[in-house]
Amino acid sequence: MNDVTHLKPRRRGRARWLIAAAVVVVVLGTGSVVILTRVSSATPVKEAAPPAAETAEVVQTDLSEEEEADGTLGYGDESVVAGRKPGTITSLPDAGATLTRCQAVYGVDAKPVPLFYGTLPFYRDLAAGVDDGADVKQLEENLKACGFGGFGTPDKKFTSATAAALKKWQKSLGLEQTGTFGQGDVVLAAGELRVSALAAKPGSPAQGEVLKTTGTVRSVQVKLDAAKQGLAQQGAKTSVTINGKTTPGTITDVGRTAVEGKDAAGQDDGKPKITVTVRLDDPAAGGGLDSAPATVRFTKDVRKGVLAVPVGALLALAEGGYAVEVDENGRRRLVAVRTGLFSGGKVEVSGTGLSAGMRVVTTS
Repeated sequence: MNDVTHLKPRRRGRARWLIAAAVVVVVLGTGSVVILTRVSSATPVKEAAPPAAETAEVVQTDLSEEEEADGTLGYGDESVVAGRKPGTITSLPDAGATLTRCQAVYGVDAKPVPLFYGTLPFYRDLAAGVDDGADVKQLEENLKACGFGGFGTPDKKFTSATAAALKKWQKSLGLEQTGTFGQGDVVLAAGELRVSALAAKPGSPAQGEVLKTTGTVRSVQVKLDAAKQGLAQQGAKTSVTINGKTTPGTITDVGRTAVEGKDAAGQDDGKPKITVTVRLDDPAAGGGLDSAPATVRFTKDVRKGVLAVPVGALLALAEGGYAVEVDENGRRRLVAVRTGLFSGGKVEVSGTGLSAGMRVVTTS
């Protein structure tokens, strides 16, 4: 596109082109655009010295288009710990406590029920003579992590060495040294647990819901429209705003199952949602809150190495299209531009004769 200096305001008789006296503001993205319009000679005009114009530099930069979605800072979904061992609950952890492997989760009949790590549920009792299985290897891995080895590298075989290590572990807990591992002897989880709520009290039957847990790392969960799943890519960077403060985050999980979405009143809104999990790059950025509303910005498009000016530098011409007013040491001229991506108060522009380093008149 060519320099449009010929569109610069000019005098014809008593008619004048004014920007301040007759201005139309058009909202565009995050800024405003001034439209040049003609004032007839019949309109009374008070002559005044124009204020000094504010200018901004034309920069070559990267712009990104973002889309916001509401989320919630927290520790993720709760899981229920159900007791599988007969007896009476005699001890419980505090709400908010963090539990690690080998540590007691709760007590039954004054004996601890510790935490083991793993993902395969213990579906049978384990003792000498059982068939080989992945549950045996999982048991040995945990015994070794708790300091009770002697069976070599954990494997699927339950040997006499496994039974010996199991008895030592049982002795350390004050349990009967049977060499047999019961399905309800431990609580199994993939990793550390945070106690989110207690569901039982000391004196309650041990077989039933005991407590609720979450993960130990706070993250932001977003219920994103399933139609916008392409916005969220595992490992991609985002920005998260919590209590007015913005911090970077990383997408750690993108749900693959869509569920009916809810509106503010809790009613189905007809838009299936997926859950997207975002980890804060700085865990301390969430402050001391266990839960808080959050806003997550997902990147939709990135334009690299483009020319950009403040949105307030755009002039919408009466003839159609847009221009910027280039200021060259007080001498001004209009340059027609094509607009591209709007982002963060800036707009991508291109036009003949426009280059980085120039200064343009702007309202912001």
